Amino acid sequence: MSLIITETQNAIGTIVMNHVAKRNALSEALIGEITTALDGFREQAIRAVVLRAPAGTKVWSAGHDVSELPSGGRDPLGWSDPLRVLIRAIQEFPAPVLALIEGGVWGGACEVAMGCDILVATPEATFAITPAKLGVPYNLGGLLTVMNMIPLPVAKEMLFTAQPIPVSQALNLGVVNYVRPAEEIESFVHGLAESIVANSPLSIAVMKEELRLLSSARSITPELFERIQGLRRIVYDSQDYQEGIAAFSEKRKPRFLGR
Repeated sequence: MSLIITETQNAIGTIVMNHVAKRNALSEALIGEITTALDGFREQAIRAVVLRAPAGTKVWSAGHDVSELPSGGRDPLGWSDPLRVLIRAIQEFPAPVLALIEGGVWGGACEVAMGCDILVATPEATFAITPAKLGVPYNLGGLLTVMNMIPLPVAKEMLFTAQPIPVSQALNLGVVNYVRPAEEIESFVHGLAESIVANSPLSIAVMKEELRLLSSARSITPELFERIQGLRRIVYDSQDYQEGIAAFSEKRKPRFLGR
């Protein structure tokens, strides 16, 4: 059974994440289907993509499928991790990807949403970045995506507290482009997509890639990279990391000891 529903119409491609039983947790299987759909859209020269959950959903995505994270001793968010693969696929897709957001956006799903080019959400949407709840060390690419979208003090608050922010705050911060009622959001997003489709696809593709390259153009020395990776290794080799994963699986509150 497919975990997504796809549709194409007038050079607009739509991907509906439809693994409702797991609240669209970003499993390797779900991500594989999304990236395959994006590859297909690329071959079809689709000019705009809408990424969404089913209409009326309470959770847009619950984030990384925690059951697939390694138990310890290995980087949980390495280059080939499915979440990293999905973020790159969205950012490198040659046409704009629009996120139509209803419900909660949790954990790694926040980065997926922020990796999209235009975000439109309903008034009930919330955004929470939750690696600290699991003892997971966020990787450099993930932090850069967040820092490019959110002022540093707010990013720190979201990362350190793991508490959600309402869509009104996300709109004020510029994370979300528009807020629209549920009964209007689909037609509004498709109107935006139609505006994009009417313009030069080559011009848009080049500007999107330019913006991606410029936004990631941060100077970092090999020594600094190794230092950061060493800091992250302290976390995923820790007892706290194992406790966070175990607590999630056992549906209990973790008992972090700082070691």
